[in-house]
Amino acid sequence: MSRSQIVAEHLPLLRRYARALTGNQASGDAYVGAMLEALLQDGSLLDQTHGPRAGLFRLFTQIWNSVSVNNNDTADVATLSLPPERRLSNITPLPRQAFLLLSLEGFSEEEVGYILGTDIAETRKLTDAAGREMAAEIATDVLIIEDETFIAMDLESLVKNLGHNVIGVARTHSDAVALAKNKKPGLILADIQLADGSSGLDAVNELLRTFEVPVVFITAYPERFLTGERPEPAFLISKPFQPAMVSAVASQALFFQRNSRNRTPRAASA
Repeated sequence: MSRSQIVAEHLPLLRRYARALTGNQASGDAYVGAMLEALLQDGSLLDQTHGPRAGLFRLFTQIWNSVSVNNNDTADVATLSLPPERRLSNITPLPRQAFLLLSLEGFSEEEVGYILGTDIAETRKLTDAAGREMAAEIATDVLIIEDETFIAMDLESLVKNLGHNVIGVARTHSDAVALAKNKKPGLILADIQLADGSSGLDAVNELLRTFEVPVVFITAYPERFLTGERPEPAFLISKPFQPAMVSAVASQALFFQRNSRNRTPRAASA
C-alpha cells in the first residue's frame, strides 16, 4: 500500500482525534495539515513499527508537542499558518492524550506508549492521572438528544454515574429546544439523525444561537462528518460506543469549555 493510500485510510479518525485535542475543527485540521506537510517533505518520518495507523498518530503527536509549532515559530513543519486558538495555557495535558488514545481511538497500552514515547508503566500512570482529573470535573446538567430508547437509557445511566445531572431526554428537535428553554444545560449529548426525520444537529445549532454549551455528537456514521468538505462537529463519537469513550470525550468537551475565555456563541456545524 502506498503512503498516500495509508494516509487516506486513517485520516478521518486522525482528524477526529485532532479536533478532540484542540476543541474545534479548524485548529485540529491545521495540525493534521502540518503533519501531512512534514510527511511530504520527509517520508521516513512515518515509523510503522506498530503499524501505519499508530505511526501516523505518533507523527501527529510529535507535531502536536512541538514547541516551535505551539509558538508558531518558523520551523520545517510550520509552513502552514496555524490558528491562534492553541495557547500554552490551554494545551491538553499528556494524561488526557493517553486517555483519549486508549478510550476514543482504541489503541492498546503498548501502542499508546509508542505514540507518546512512554513505557507501559508511565502510560498507566498517565491514564490514572486523567481519571483523577476527570473525577474532579465540576458536575453539570446534561441534555441528551437521542431517539433510540435503549441508547438514551445507557447514556442517561452513564452520565449520572459520572456525577452529572440529566435534565431530560429529547427524542425530537422540538423536544430538545423545549427542554433547553426550561433549563439551560451545561453539556449536550446528541444523536445527529433522529427517527422522526428531524436533526439533532439542527436542534443544537438552534440552541447555540442563544447560549454557549459544549456538545458531543453520537452517530453510527462518523465518516460522513469527517471529510473536511464542510464545517463539522468538534466532538464526535461512533455508535456503538464504549462507556469510557463517552466519558473521555465529554470530559474533553467540558475541559475546553472550562478553559475558554471571551467566546461568543457559534454554530456546531451544518
